Amino acid sequence: MLRLEYPDKLKDPKIKELLGKLETTEDVLKFNDRLFKPSKESQKNNQKLKTYDKKTMLKLLQYQKKHGHSTSYMSKKYKISRTTLTKWKQMFEEELEKKEKKAD
Repeated sequence: MLRLEYPDKLKDPKIKELLGKLETTEDVLKFNDRLFKPSKESQKNNQKLKTYDKKTMLKLLQYQKKHGHSTSYMSKKYKISRTTLTKWKQMFEEELEKKEKKAD
């Protein structure tokens, strides 16, 4: 997409460096926000199309548990539905427990 629509941005060494560091969905979303400064309307429309990789899902769930945040709080903060967060908890319940035991 960058090559086709914004070839001038690829010449910037900072952007090249950031592109090399993209590993998770979270990294890609942050990079996109940084590069294109989305409007509130486009953020609202794009929210429906977001997908998260397993690493990012676990990171968000661990953050929630570590800081004792409610599902409602996390939903508002990260603009993810409460239903989605609850599904993630059910999907990764065993993994979260294993990681918690390793930390103890």
